[in-house]
Order: sequence, then C-alpha cells, then structure tokens
Amino acid sequence: MQPQEHQGGLPRRKLLQAGAALGLAAAGTATTSPVRAATRSAAGPPGIERPGIEFGGAQDQLLGGAYRSACKNLLDINTVPYDPVEYNQTGLMTDSPGTFIRAGGGYEQPWTRDASVNSWNAASLLTPDVARNTLWAVCRRQDDGTLIVQQDNQWWDQIVWTVAAWNHYLVTGDREFLGNACQAAVNTLRADREQHHNESYGLFEGPAFLQDGIAGYPAPPADPDNPSSFVLDHPGTDTMMCLSTNCLFHAGYLASAEMAEETGDRRTAREFRSAARRLRAAINAHLWRPEAGTYGYFIHGAGERAGRLETYQEANGLAFAVLCGVASPAQARTVLDRTHHEPRGVVNVWPHFERFDDAHPGRHNAIVWPMTVGMWGHAAAVGGRTDLLARAVTDIAALEHRDGHFWEIHNARTGAVDGGWQNARQWGSEPDQTWSATGYLRLVHQGVFGVRHQRDGIRFAPHLPPGWGPVTLNGVPYRGMTLDITLTGSGHRVAGATLDGRHCTLVPAGLRGRHRVRIDLR
Repeated sequence: MQPQEHQGGLPRRKLLQAGAALGLAAAGTATTSPVRAATRSAAGPPGIERPGIEFGGAQDQLLGGAYRSACKNLLDINTVPYDPVEYNQTGLMTDSPGTFIRAGGGYEQPWTRDASVNSWNAASLLTPDVARNTLWAVCRRQDDGTLIVQQDNQWWDQIVWTVAAWNHYLVTGDREFLGNACQAAVNTLRADREQHHNESYGLFEGPAFLQDGIAGYPAPPADPDNPSSFVLDHPGTDTMMCLSTNCLFHAGYLASAEMAEETGDRRTAREFRSAARRLRAAINAHLWRPEAGTYGYFIHGAGERAGRLETYQEANGLAFAVLCGVASPAQARTVLDRTHHEPRGVVNVWPHFERFDDAHPGRHNAIVWPMTVGMWGHAAAVGGRTDLLARAVTDIAALEHRDGHFWEIHNARTGAVDGGWQNARQWGSEPDQTWSATGYLRLVHQGVFGVRHQRDGIRFAPHLPPGWGPVTLNGVPYRGMTLDITLTGSGHRVAGATLDGRHCTLVPAGLRGRHRVRIDLR
C-alpha cells in the first residue's frame, strides 16, 4: 500500500506515530532526545567500501560532515532487513544481502516513491544490491505472472519507479534486472495511460509528486470543511494536471523507450519516444507561462475552475522540467533565474496558500523538504548555475549540521524541525529521513562532481563553487571498480581530465580495480 495522508487527521504514513507527531512544540522546534530512540541502525552492506570525501579549506566540516552523515543514514540507519512474505511478491529480491532501504526513521516501509527516489538519488551507485531489492519490493506480479509497479490509489507516484529503474541499469549494467524492469515499466506506463490520460489536454491527470497531503493545494480543490488530509478525498484532485507529475511521465516514456530499445523491442521504443514528444509539447502548451518565464503548478480538471492554470511555483515540478528534458535551454535559464528561495531553501510550493502563513506554514506548501532542495540543486547544475547549486548544497548541509541528522521537513524561515500545518493542526517531521540524506548525496555526486552514467561508462560535468576545492571523493564503488575522483580549480569549464594520469573523456564501464580520476576546472 502506498503511503498517504490518512483520513481523520492522523499523521502521514504511520498511524502509530500520532501521539509523537502531536507532541511537537508550537514553534516547530523539536528536541533531539527522541531521535536516537526512534532510530534503529543496521549494518551496511558487507564488501562495499564506504565512500569518503574531503573538501578544501574550511568547507569540510560543514559540507564533508553532511556527506559522511548522509552515507551513514543510507548505508547504516535505513538499510534494514525485510519480511520476504510481505515484500518479495515478485520473487526477485535476494537473500544476499537480505535488506532493503526503508523510507526513514519514522517509516518502516520503502514505499514506491521513496524506494524509487532513494535508488535514483544515490543507492543504485553506493549500494546497488540493496537498491535492486528496494525497487523490487514495490512491484507485484499480475494474474498472468507479468511484472508491474504495485497498483494502489497513488498512481501518479508509480512512474518515477521507471526513471529510477533505467538509472539503476545505467549504473550497474545488470541485464537480468533490465529485462524484468522493462516489463514492469511498460505495463505500468500503459496502465496509467489507459486510466489517467486526458486526451483533450494531452496530459496525465492526478496530484503532484510528493503532494499526497491536501496542504499542498489551494482551495479549491482543498475543501476546508473536509477533515481528511489525503488529497484524493477532496473533489477534483483526481483530475488535476500537474507540472511535476507530467514531467516525470515524460521522463518515464523516455526511460521505457530506452529499456525497450536495449532489450530489442524497437517498436515499443518508437511508440514511447513519439508519446514523449507529444507530452512535452502539451506541457509547454498548457503549463508554460511565457509572460512570467516559468511554469505554472497545475490545471484544474473539474469544477468551477476547470481549465484554469494555477500559477504557484512548484519547486519539484520546475526541477523536473529541467532534469527530465521538458524545458528548453532558454526556458531552463529563466526558470532558474525566477524561482523564489526562502532563507533556509527552496520550498515545495510558493507562495503561501490563503489558509497558511509564516507562523503556520502548510505541510506541503511554503516549507523546506531537503529532498526537494536536492532535486532543485541538481537542476541548477544541469542548467549551468554553479551558484544555485552551491546554495542548495549549503542549505541542506546547514540543516543537517543543526543536530547531525537528516530530518524530513524544516521551517523555511528558521530552519527548525517543523512538520508544517494541515487540517488546522501542526504535524510531525520524522527523523533520519532517507531521501533527505540521498538528496544531499545526489547534489554531491551528480551536482558537484557531475557524474553522468551512460551505457559505456561514466562521463563528468562537474560544478565546483569557488573556495570549495580541491575536493576528493574517494572509494566510490562503480560496477567492478573503485574510483577516487579529485576536482581542482572552480567553475564548470573543464581545463583537463585524466584517468590514472592519462587524458580521458570517459571512465569505461569494463575497468576493474582502483582508479584515479582528476578533473581540473577553470
């Protein structure tokens, strides 16, 4: 069952934590004493070297400390044993390592969205066998025995699995995984298209990525008299057409096409590439705001506002527009230029809806989820904005530095641990949230170091802010090798790159043993 904001005002995803969630102070602060008790740590996967990092100058304590803490979060705290009866319904999970990645210290399950995001962010690189288990934990067999992402009432979160699965193959080169993943991806995408595609707009219907709570939407569709926090319990939310969800479907089409091509199904590859082109055109026709130089949040699909575009800034949607190839380079530049930041980071949705304010920020509204900051910072790097990448890295590192933990949600003005407001009360923010940590790892690996996984190996497009270098990422596991990667200089223009002292443009996937990469920037 996919996580959801539960009815009757109970906390998101875990009913048993209602009492603890309600115990937060009104100002959004929390003591650190419950964190240790709530966290159960498990040994990280055996046989895999832990990556390390060292930033130049005074940056290492903050930025390097957060990296080391994020690795501990992923590889120790949230890598846990699973119940094979409940989770291995595909028969594809393996007893070695016998673990998967849970959503965080407050959530024992992996969940479709969390499993996919954590694998995509970092786990497929740092702990590939556990990431593979985690991806299969949220899949099921259909009556005919074929694979599909688990079919629950949050269909809009299923497509990110496809993106993560293709990334997992690019990282690992695991062809057995690829064959099964292609089947699951194609079946999932076709089911979603059949049930949730609006032919008039050419867009997919359903709520936004991460926004399973009604605090993530204005009124309407939010109904102030409805006591449920779950988005689908509010009329009209099932037919919304949201930026983030449609950008992910665009990426899902392309990922499925790549998987189909790689497994020899060229017909399906052509079908999905054509569908991706149509979807990208529809997103830009209906959600792009040329007068503002950015995208809107969602289009109402029903009710008195049917057809109306809400112009709020959705940070995940804007990030995905860049990361998923929906925005052109010119569009990406203006999107990055015009996105609002609060003092502690970019927020889920800006500005406050009418029922929220700085003293009562909405749980999915003007509040900081570090995972969202990670996506946004990576988009900034892809868009060539080293300065905005630096801000995102520093924002998350500063939040972690407060008490040495990666929390789920923070107040956007103060940085305090704060689960935000929903249905007229303040909610909890869970400790040791996995995707908060892997969001930071994503910023370091794919943002600062610019790691780009391809079929034949790794290429680099690094972005090193001034004063951060030299920086060395050592002990990075990649297929059959271990990499030590050093960046010198600053900026994103590569002056020279070497592999074991020789000029290179690619780290070939077939290498074995330990290798040194050095990239000089200017």
